[in-house]
Amino acid sequence: MSQDVMFIRLRSSPMTATTLDIRPLTPERLSDLASLFEQGGDPKWCWCAYFRIRGFDFSKGSKERHRAAMEAATYATAEEDRAPGLVAYDGDEAVGWISIGPREDYERLAHSTVLKPLDDKPVWSIVCFVVGRQARGRGVARKLLEAGVDYAREHGARLLEAYPVEVAEGQRVPPGDVYRGTLSMFERAGFKVVARRQWNSTTPVRPIVRRALRPGRARHRRQRSPLAMTTPG
Repeated sequence: MSQDVMFIRLRSSPMTATTLDIRPLTPERLSDLASLFEQGGDPKWCWCAYFRIRGFDFSKGSKERHRAAMEAATYATAEEDRAPGLVAYDGDEAVGWISIGPREDYERLAHSTVLKPLDDKPVWSIVCFVVGRQARGRGVARKLLEAGVDYAREHGARLLEAYPVEVAEGQRVPPGDVYRGTLSMFERAGFKVVARRQWNSTTPVRPIVRRALRPGRARHRRQRSPLAMTTPG
């Protein structure tokens, strides 16, 4: 089995450039993801398991349980020659993460009132971004989104969906919502708002965006990288 590796040029400053390597999460790269999440904030506890575990079960969970859920997803998707998301590297350091996969991978979406399915069309979902503290403001999330679109297309997705936060121009993204990505970022990547929902009249309106994907060659240069199939010890 093999997974695609994506290499993207990222401008880190007007005078220098580094290579941002965006790679599928494999069992061998779980320790790299851990180093990113351990930088603090919600990822340190959540381990991007929020959408993988139903609401009540998640709220009574622990960091260890959430990490186990992500590790289990990594091994399970590896058996299907895909990954639960992509990791961005600056050199040997993991600096970013995007969680992406078939909507069925995310148990919370199946039971959500606000984010329940729009229809019965097969769709992949993007549910989370994480960018390391020192890499913020360098377009890492945008590059991860571009790579995610390509990855979904190459793995047979024909429709991609996300649930971004909508903020007015010049307004700061609330810290608790930054993981969703901004509506403007998705719109620049070709996504369109297809629905707006809210829990009740006092809660924020949640946009749902989609982008249709056509089969074809992705725009980024790729190499093939072997996926070592291992099982938990």
